[in-house]
Amino acid sequence: MTTVTEPDQTEPGRAASDRDADVIDRLVGLEPGHPLFEAREIRPEALAHAQGSFEALFRPDDAGTVTPVERWALAAFVAALHESQPVVDFYADGLRAAGGTPELVAAVADEALRGRAEGPYGAYPDGPLAGESVDGPEFSAAEADALSAVSGRLPAALDHAHFLVFHPRDAAPARLRRLADAGWSADAIVTISQLVAFLTYQIRVVHGLATLKEAGLR
Repeated sequence: MTTVTEPDQTEPGRAASDRDADVIDRLVGLEPGHPLFEAREIRPEALAHAQGSFEALFRPDDAGTVTPVERWALAAFVAALHESQPVVDFYADGLRAAGGTPELVAAVADEALRGRAEGPYGAYPDGPLAGESVDGPEFSAAEADALSAVSGRLPAALDHAHFLVFHPRDAAPARLRRLADAGWSADAIVTISQLVAFLTYQIRVVHGLATLKEAGLR
């Protein structure tokens, strides 16, 4: 299991206060002197935790049973589901750097394209929100050779990621049993769920900052 904690501010190359390494800055294209760059300094804890979570999930000291290729493949898939191109490019490049083959990168992109939807979907329990329940498509990743070559369990992880992105209201123990049946351990299931949750947060922050930047905030 990956434990996401506040990074050690004294560890070389890992301090989230080092803005040169900040992934959100990079994805938005923020540089010192830009008002949005300076605005992020107002919340140093948010800076530290965002970058620290990235480091813990994608550059952990101990990757455990979730391999770097699996982590970056999931991230590339989630980014593509959100249709955030700078983030898609970043995680696809990361997948290649982690050892993902061109066939795997293409297969992940194809699965994300096939799985795109509007969302969020799901059913509310009986009560005042029940009328807002919305049915949505279920996704099942293809048993593609490029995916299975990484690990036979990767398609199940893509299914889980798609479910978390588009069906957050429908969480149930049975969903986790599918992952366990595919060979994911309890710790690994926690890690991939953390990864999807973090990506969803990071993409929204990047989108918001990019929108402000494009609107001409200088």
